[in-house]
Amino acid sequence: METITLTIDGREVQAAKGMTVLEAARAAGIKIPTLCYHPELRPEGACRLCVVEVKGAKSLVASCVMPASNGMEVYTNTPFVREARRTALELLLANHPFECLTCDRNGNCELQTLAHDLGVREVRYQGEKRNVPKDTSSPALVRDPNKCILCGRCVRMCGEVQNVNALGYVGRGWDTLILPLFNRNLAEVACVACGQCSTVCPTGAITEKSYVDEVWKALGDPKKHVVVQTAPATRVSVGEALGMAPGSIVTGKMVAALRRLGFDRVFDTDFSADLTIMEEGHELIERLKEGGPLPLITSCSPGWVKYCEHFYPELLPHVSTCKSPQQMFGAVAKTYYAEKMGLKPEDVYVVSIMPCTAKKFEAQRPEMTASGVPDVDAVLTTRELARMLKEAGIDFEGLPEEEYDAPLGISTGAGAIFGATGGVMEAALRTVYEVVTGKTLESLDFTAVRGLDGVKEASVDLDGKTVKVAVAHGLANAKKVLDRIKAGEADWQFVEIMCCPGGCIGGGGQPIPVDREKRAARIKAIYEVDASMPLRKSHENPAVQTLYKEYLGAPLSEKAHELLHTHYTPRSRF
Repeated sequence: METITLTIDGREVQAAKGMTVLEAARAAGIKIPTLCYHPELRPEGACRLCVVEVKGAKSLVASCVMPASNGMEVYTNTPFVREARRTALELLLANHPFECLTCDRNGNCELQTLAHDLGVREVRYQGEKRNVPKDTSSPALVRDPNKCILCGRCVRMCGEVQNVNALGYVGRGWDTLILPLFNRNLAEVACVACGQCSTVCPTGAITEKSYVDEVWKALGDPKKHVVVQTAPATRVSVGEALGMAPGSIVTGKMVAALRRLGFDRVFDTDFSADLTIMEEGHELIERLKEGGPLPLITSCSPGWVKYCEHFYPELLPHVSTCKSPQQMFGAVAKTYYAEKMGLKPEDVYVVSIMPCTAKKFEAQRPEMTASGVPDVDAVLTTRELARMLKEAGIDFEGLPEEEYDAPLGISTGAGAIFGATGGVMEAALRTVYEVVTGKTLESLDFTAVRGLDGVKEASVDLDGKTVKVAVAHGLANAKKVLDRIKAGEADWQFVEIMCCPGGCIGGGGQPIPVDREKRAARIKAIYEVDASMPLRKSHENPAVQTLYKEYLGAPLSEKAHELLHTHYTPRSRF
């Protein structure tokens, strides 16, 4: 690696050639404040909070876009620099609504933190406040343009990382806003509800739509039997949302906390992840043996499914007809479980704790009503659950470890790894291999499909037949895979696509901020959960076996199709 030498605040610093001044400073442990900058997005230099002095330059320069060069002399903490940063920040604050105490991002707002760190104790400028209506049209997200500081992070995330381009700049000068295409509402454009925009927004301009009040109301209704399911990724992220280290495994404490909130039963989405593998695995086997569109593409990620409906409707026949684990759980809870408990479907209120905002959209899809009522009644993100626990005054770290309720809380390690990119593929291969070959796998770890590479490929020998697979996470990576399928250039038989970077552990409802290191810590923890489980193959889940014996009959049966499978809807790009 070619290096350069520059001086920052009197210190000689070595940096890789091609680094910006900001990157070189951070690598040397020198902190420069930023707002529009995000390490996983293209730098834009819009906010001017990262300005520095460079010897020989005519004016202050934005360090996030200024290339570092050999012999450069940089000053990051002069009186001129500090005053310029404070002025830029005060001008932003002059137009910003002072609603910090009631904002969802209070205490976790980059604008708020910068004001504190830069010593802004008063705003010397009187600015006009915007009065733009909130966009609450989406079942997943809320946009408040009045809190937008035009940093452009959401635009870059939606375009560069997710390849959706649902947001863009509209207007000029004071009239500039970030809006959906053609100034429509989010619900009217090809937004996939992934919520990645909310994870990079530094303020409260984009947040998840909250259903906390509806859940509190259900918990207080004696006529409702309220059950909760927790997604695989939440067990390694709820603790983080409450101040613990990223990747903390808090499964037992989360179960205990949910009981103390008043849920009648605490169940596990890992159960229905195992159920998904039974259905999706047999669907793959059926297509391999009897024909059907290949590759089969997984359908567990609702943001990815909606992306396919908007941008690749011609590939919908390739998508598995299986509902996601969230929706399978709701269908089983309101039929099989309700019958066992002597309850009507409408009296069972199903709450999901998800790492995902797109799950909120998915739960409201009209076809997700296997029992005649919605499969899932309310979806809360990891962040929303953390707020509920704080509101209830629950000392999370002090809670004992408790077990999920049976039968819908019994699961395997295969269900747990659904939370990481490559996890659905690995879980499916564990079952498909043993069902097809009748042999026991010597090693359960398909490491070729693990990790944070954007697209991963592997081959699996199924009793003499080679099955080629691919895994993609993040929709820009998904596009690469889909374009190869569409062009007839792909020879895969099975493909996993996850909408969000890193898979569900990096979902739009997860703790903020998130970066590659935090995703890696959560993924590592997910595989630790898997390795610690007594059962690690979905087809060995005794509760799933009983469900088939007592109620469904067999994978892909008529009853299974009625409850656990669905269809998709081609949608317009515009």
